[in-house]
Amino acid sequence: MTSLDLVRQRLSGFAQREAHGVSPLYEHLASHAAEDPEVAELLTAAPEHFAYPTLLLAAVHRLVQAEPFHRLSNYYPSLGGTYGADENTWPLFRSFVLERAEKLRALISSRSTQTNEVRRAALLYPAIALVKGPVGLLEVGCSAGLLLGLDQYGYRYQTEQAGQLVAGPAKAALGLHCALELAPGAELPRIPKAVKVAAKVGLDRAPADLTDEETYAWLEACVWADQPERLRLFGVAATVQRKSPPAFVVGDAVGDLAEAAARVPAELPLVVLTSSVLSYVSGADFVRALSGLDRPVWWVSHEAYAEGLAHVLPGRDDLDGEETTLGLVRFEGGEVVSAKALAKTALHGQRLVWLP
Repeated sequence: MTSLDLVRQRLSGFAQREAHGVSPLYEHLASHAAEDPEVAELLTAAPEHFAYPTLLLAAVHRLVQAEPFHRLSNYYPSLGGTYGADENTWPLFRSFVLERAEKLRALISSRSTQTNEVRRAALLYPAIALVKGPVGLLEVGCSAGLLLGLDQYGYRYQTEQAGQLVAGPAKAALGLHCALELAPGAELPRIPKAVKVAAKVGLDRAPADLTDEETYAWLEACVWADQPERLRLFGVAATVQRKSPPAFVVGDAVGDLAEAAARVPAELPLVVLTSSVLSYVSGADFVRALSGLDRPVWWVSHEAYAEGLAHVLPGRDDLDGEETTLGLVRFEGGEVVSAKALAKTALHGQRLVWLP
């Protein structure tokens, strides 16, 4: 069980820092839940390392999916709702969840947030391009492995300096758009037309099987309910993934990393991806596991600075903020050979600010 005080603190922080200006519905719900012990208490059913507001909101989203004619669905654009948050939203939400408290506790205690935010592929693409390919990709905390399909997606990077930069297959089924800005003193990164990926492996405690209806519905529920475009992109990416699924290893991000890495052929450069994973795993332990691999490895880190790059690139107070940081680290012989912060990013892939 997780303490009620911690859950309420996380709900309040989520509303103020993550949902504010991004998701009016989730900001509204999380801020009220933080002040309501009966609702917040539901999230204490999850272990502390999983008990985040997104889990509560995903669990409720899943139950609303199952009852699409309930009045609460009017506030869920993912289900066709058109109402904005108003004075009726919280009372309706509160009664809905408390009437289904046992169902919610069962979901919260057995599930984890498995958001597959495919738009993050646009953030990872320029970092992968810095490693001479063809490469072998290993995504840790992969969920359904949609980011492993990054070589199959089309990209449009909008820049002030060079207009729109285009990459990826010309007839890609999925197109992603991303604003690419430059920090003072930075130069535009090289965005190649293609990256070559010769092997794809995903490591997760419970890899998501997109052919399973309940699993698919849970992944949809993990998408924030008032962002239907994210839901559409998830559906397209899932269709692409089904045609050429990666290999999956069931296991722990630290304890089973070596086993998963062994699935990538030794002749390929091994590139390990993490994207918003280290809030659930000890960053220090993960870095030790990376350095313990018996081959050269590149780590593409898309994490909060304090959870990721801080363990190999300390002292960068300029990166320690609300945005996530994209970094590229190379390990060889158990040592960090190079570590670079490449960009600050918006959490869901909307924006990339390249660093000097």
